[in-house]
Amino acid sequence: MTTPPEPRPALVCVPTYNERENVEAILAAILEVDPRVDVLVLDDASPDGTGQLADAVAAREPRVKVLHRAGKEGLGKAYLAGFAWALARGYELVLEMDADFSHHPRYLPRMLDEARRADLVLGSRNVKGGGTLNWGLGRRLLSRGGSLYARTILGLRIRDLTGGFKCFRREVLEAIDLPSVECTGYAFQIELTYRAIRKGFRVAEVPIVFEDRRVGQSKMSRRIVLEALGKVWSIRRSPFGRDG
Repeated sequence: MTTPPEPRPALVCVPTYNERENVEAILAAILEVDPRVDVLVLDDASPDGTGQLADAVAAREPRVKVLHRAGKEGLGKAYLAGFAWALARGYELVLEMDADFSHHPRYLPRMLDEARRADLVLGSRNVKGGGTLNWGLGRRLLSRGGSLYARTILGLRIRDLTGGFKCFRREVLEAIDLPSVECTGYAFQIELTYRAIRKGFRVAEVPIVFEDRRVGQSKMSRRIVLEALGKVWSIRRSPFGRDG
């Protein structure tokens, strides 16, 4: 009788587009902070050579994998590809985080530990101990106001609905039907958390301090945030919003 393979621990999905200045450093920091994690770089054909740099790291570090995508299709599409890749390879925990150190790897051990008790762990800027660095007043108000707006429309108690630093148990990703996810941009984060809650999964928030990127140019804008908030009503009206 063949012994089934042991479950693989955790995979951190890191989408990249023109992150040449950050990719080697973020991969080294992730690998150093917790031996339980592998890393999957999801590169959207970065013209600056980010994908090739990631390949070079993967060639010498077996815990690093690279998935090359044909082009830029939005953050949500990149994450969905990474989630499918992780599920197909038996990972029990799947995490998502930015490549620019705004989501710092030092929080990974606590998120993994919290996943023993919760099905979805959110790195939260809006709970006690969390916050932001290097943000102006306008951006702070937009972020907190956007999260409050989404919480109110969707009837949720989660403090940080728009954050993109998360740890999913594989059962959550299997249950929310990834191919049917509608949002691809900023609202993707809201939709996935909402679907998990509607499916009855336990969600926990752990505090993080979000620090604006060290190098490179931010891909976030006020227009992107406002577009995402406009999709909250679509999320509420969708069939999965009525699931038990």
